[in-house]
Amino acid sequence: MKNKIWLSTPHMGGAELKYVNKAFEENWIAPLGPNVDGFEEDIQNYLGVNHVAALSSGTAAIHLALILLGVKIGDEVLASTFTFSATINPILYHGATPVFIDSEKDTWNMDPELLEQAIKDRIKKGNKPKAIIFVHLYGMPAKVEEIISIADKYEIPVIEDAAEALGSSYKGKKLGTFGKFGILSFNGNKIITTSGGGALVSNDGDAISKARFLATQARDDAPHYQHSQIGYNYRMSNILAGIGRGQMEVIEDRVKQRRENNKFYRDLLKEKSGVDFLTEPDENFYSNFWLTTILLQKEKFSYDREELRKLFEKENIECRPLWKPMHMQPIFKDHPSYLNGISESLFENGLCLPSGTNLTLDEFERIAQVFNSI
Repeated sequence: MKNKIWLSTPHMGGAELKYVNKAFEENWIAPLGPNVDGFEEDIQNYLGVNHVAALSSGTAAIHLALILLGVKIGDEVLASTFTFSATINPILYHGATPVFIDSEKDTWNMDPELLEQAIKDRIKKGNKPKAIIFVHLYGMPAKVEEIISIADKYEIPVIEDAAEALGSSYKGKKLGTFGKFGILSFNGNKIITTSGGGALVSNDGDAISKARFLATQARDDAPHYQHSQIGYNYRMSNILAGIGRGQMEVIEDRVKQRRENNKFYRDLLKEKSGVDFLTEPDENFYSNFWLTTILLQKEKFSYDREELRKLFEKENIECRPLWKPMHMQPIFKDHPSYLNGISESLFENGLCLPSGTNLTLDEFERIAQVFNSI
């Protein structure tokens, strides 16, 4: 059987061991330590933001952001429906209610018009939303200015889920820095990885200090173990942060390669009808193209999304459907939703293609052969 071609795999740059070995030599194996401090500083410098807390996951970062915004049982949080469940699950941790907002067709991200419609409707129903979580899908910047402007108009704080968008920017400013809080993920399939990990980003130093306190079991400043509030075991380990420090040395190379992967697919499929790409709307949008994604029109392309996916599967090549919208998920189907049909259509017709930065020429050739066989 041919070797598996994965959708997106970890890609070490070579410098990671330098930081990991130093941690071993100095016995900084316990959580926290110089690598965590250094990794946080690396992210701050790269994003141009004042404060970063390195955490165990992007999910943990969203959870802490909601706590810091005072979300409680019965509150409502507006969120993108077209996303991964990790964006939404922390809302349920609080006993709060997610209210789903559909996508717009240009970036596939939260529709600003539906967002404002939802805000007005929730206020009319007597339950002003406590926060907004919007996502930059597959590395594509959302319509940031419009979303932030609406949030400011109604004085609702914003959590910016940039888990898939490290290295992307809007009007020259890195994503993750527009909201009250930004969220990053360093899961194994992301553009850089710490094996598992995430970060909470903000220009509010007091909020990040509180996040670090909560993420280390909310231990009070006392010689004994004393706790005045609920805490969490959410901090990143010093070993994993060492991997992250090495990864940050190659972040620009990784963004460049993902964009080159995207160009490869565009060039490969430019003569085929019935294939559309997620594309930057104008020069203000700069995507890392974390994953290259396509939409298929069966009447022109001859294959629908699932037929093409199975064709790749037969060749031991991993492709995945686009995210199944949260309002279609069994666990979330009864929550309020403001819909226009776009995310459902994207799910039905869209496919993620292999996009790792360590794909070889032979692997690209195998991928091309599948498309050329159609």
